[in-house]
Amino acid sequence: MSAALCWVHVGDLHLEAADGWQSLDRLRAIVAEVNAHVGASADFVFLPGDNANHGEPEQYARMIDTLRPLTRPWRIIPGDHDFEPGDLDAYEAAVPEANRPETEVIGGYRCLYLDVVSAGAGGPDFRLTQHDRRRIAEELARAEAAGQVPAVFMHAYPGDLTADVDEIASGFAQGGVAFVDTGHTHYNELLNDGRVLYGATRSTGQIEEDGGRPGYAIVCLHGRVASWRFRRIGEAWPHVQIVAPSDIRLVTRPADAAQVPRPDAVTILATVMGSDDVPMLAVDGRGIGPMVRDAEGLWRRAVSAIEAGVHRVEVTCAGQRDAIDVLVRGADAIPKRWPPVAPGRECHAIGAWLEAGIEGTQLGPNKNGCGW
Repeated sequence: MSAALCWVHVGDLHLEAADGWQSLDRLRAIVAEVNAHVGASADFVFLPGDNANHGEPEQYARMIDTLRPLTRPWRIIPGDHDFEPGDLDAYEAAVPEANRPETEVIGGYRCLYLDVVSAGAGGPDFRLTQHDRRRIAEELARAEAAGQVPAVFMHAYPGDLTADVDEIASGFAQGGVAFVDTGHTHYNELLNDGRVLYGATRSTGQIEEDGGRPGYAIVCLHGRVASWRFRRIGEAWPHVQIVAPSDIRLVTRPADAAQVPRPDAVTILATVMGSDDVPMLAVDGRGIGPMVRDAEGLWRRAVSAIEAGVHRVEVTCAGQRDAIDVLVRGADAIPKRWPPVAPGRECHAIGAWLEAGIEGTQLGPNKNGCGW
């Protein structure tokens, strides 16, 4: 399988004339940054729904026109605002089928794109059709049979569904889903329910957190190890992101040495976007030295003599950095696992993580923000 799957998440656009088409300028800036700096490091760009604030043809036409210069593939799903007319006719007429697949396989990853709006009654009445419920089970079974890692793309968390929350979220856990990527919240957030990671990237329009500054998330899967970072538009490049092993906040398989390594030889992997400079590795403040680019384009370095415990791992390149906290488990230690509780619900939010771009204030229509 491919070493990694990486995508750029552009949060809910909420395109409309009432705010002077504000999100179009932001989308145009994101497209320019992806073209100039990210390039082939990302497999695709993802738009998670609430693309057109009122589901109107002109709103989609302007979105499509702004996406036209993008040099990477893009994928899109609907949100409740796209369903505001009571159907998805305008959405489906405007968006080419190639950009809204139900499923696709990229390398060793099976990506499932779900519609959680058109089975409901509009607004935040999120439901899955019987077709999608059957499709989830079938595609996860196919992924297991083929040795693929599943990733799911949907507008909201399973916990926001009006029905079948436990069935859907438990199915994700049992089916080995590594990451579920969502929009809807308007704020940056990560959930870890102990089996599956869920990510929500703040909206591109109608932003309430971080002083209203727009940006986008870069999400990577390396096998079943997930990494997530938010970038504000206009931040300095390059972008540095450690992709393996797991940060301790994002561990879902504690017995998996790819997520929680064992002592002695620990291999650190990172991606650098927007620079060919060689990144440098440090562990617990101790400089280890330069990393080496592998055949997949990732940077790696093995570190010996690391003892059991939590260690600070930092990668720097051309003045930019990323850092994670890595748990190294003793060679004979056996992790404890409890049955999952409330899978796919926001009670599992990891809270503030400023280095990743998560404030933890939940300023948005779901929680502590405006009604929109």
